[in-house]
Amino acid sequence: MTGIALAPFSADDYRVRLERATRAAAEAGLAGLLVAPGPDLVWLTGYAPTAVTERLTLLVLAAGREGVEPVLVVPTLEAPDAAKASGASALALRDWTDGTDPYAVTAALLDESGRFGISDNTWAMHLLALQQALPGTSYASLTEALPMLRAVKDAAEVELLAAAGAGADAAFEEIRAVRFSGRRESEVAADLAGLLRRFGHSQVDFTIVGSGPNGANPHHEVGDRVIERGDMVVLDFGGLKDGYGSDTTRTVHVGEPTDEERRVHDIVREAQEAGFRAVRPGVSCQEVDRAARAVITRAGYGEYFIHRTGHGIGVTTHEPPYMIEGEEQPLVPGMCFSVEPGIYLPGRFGVRIEDIVTVTEDGGRRLNDTTREMVIVD
Repeated sequence: MTGIALAPFSADDYRVRLERATRAAAEAGLAGLLVAPGPDLVWLTGYAPTAVTERLTLLVLAAGREGVEPVLVVPTLEAPDAAKASGASALALRDWTDGTDPYAVTAALLDESGRFGISDNTWAMHLLALQQALPGTSYASLTEALPMLRAVKDAAEVELLAAAGAGADAAFEEIRAVRFSGRRESEVAADLAGLLRRFGHSQVDFTIVGSGPNGANPHHEVGDRVIERGDMVVLDFGGLKDGYGSDTTRTVHVGEPTDEERRVHDIVREAQEAGFRAVRPGVSCQEVDRAARAVITRAGYGEYFIHRTGHGIGVTTHEPPYMIEGEEQPLVPGMCFSVEPGIYLPGRFGVRIEDIVTVTEDGGRRLNDTTREMVIVD
C-alpha cells in the first residue's frame, strides 16, 4: 500500500462506512469484522500504513453490540500516523508495544466463540495466532462473507472513478498520436505509464501492449517484440488517481487493417455495446456477460472469447462484482465495473474494448468516452 493517494473523504464519510460494514456483518450472521492493512482498511478508515510489516495492525468491528466503537489495534510506533488518518476520529486506537502480545490485546476485543469476517490479505501468521489465542473462533474471508461490501459506490466515489477514467482517456488520446511501428512494446508501455501519471495517476497498475500475435493473450506481459506495420495492438492500462481506479482497453491498428481484422473489431465493438445496454438496476451480473457473449457467439467466435465480461472497480482495479455466468447478484445503482469483451485468435491477433460503467437509476453510464471505432496509428 506504499504510496497510495487517498481520496478526500471526511471523518463522517468513514463513520458511515464503518456503520454500514458493521450492519452488513450482523446481517450475515458474523460476530464482527477484522481488517488488516489493504484496500478494505483504506476504504473504511482512510489509513494506509507507509509500510506493512510483521507487526500486527488490525481494525476490529464488533457486530450487533450496541455502543461498541470500532477499534484499530496498531503498533505504538505507528500510532501517531494512524491518528492522522481521515477516519481516525470515528475509531478508538489501541496501541501495543514491542515485547507485548498484540494477539492478547486483540483477543480481548473479540467474542471467544464468534465467527468473524477477515480481510483477504491478512497475513497467515496473524490469523493463525488469533486462532491459537481464541480456539473457539472461526473465520471467513470478506470476499466470501461480504462480497458486495465495497461494491455500491456513493456519488463522490463515482465521480472519483469518472475522474480516473477521464485521466485514462486523456492518456489514450495522446498515445494514439505516437509512433508504434518500429518500436518495442515496452517503449509504448512506458509512454502509457508516463501519460497516466501526467494525467493525475499516482499509481500505475498495468500497461498491457499486446501487438500482433501477443494480442491473443489477454494478460500479455509487455516484452521486447518490435511492433510492425500490419499489427493489431491491444492497449489495456490503468491505475489509481486520488485513490480510485481506472481501467480501459482500446485496440488500435498499425496501418490499414484487413477486412477480417475490421470485421473482428466490429464484432467486439457490437458485443461491448450490447453488454453496456444490458446494464440496469435489478438485472443480474450474468446477464451483462450473456448479452456481450451472445454477439460474439452468433458471429462464430464464441470459443475465442475466453474470459469474463467484467469486474468491479473502486479503491482497487479488480474487485466484486464480476460479470460472469453464474453470478446472480442483481445490479444496484452505484455499482461500478468494466464491460470488456474480446476475441483472441491464437498466433494471429486479439481485440478487446473496455469501458468502466456505473449503474444509474434507470440504466448505465460509461466512465470512458474515447472512440470505440477502429483507430489507425503509424
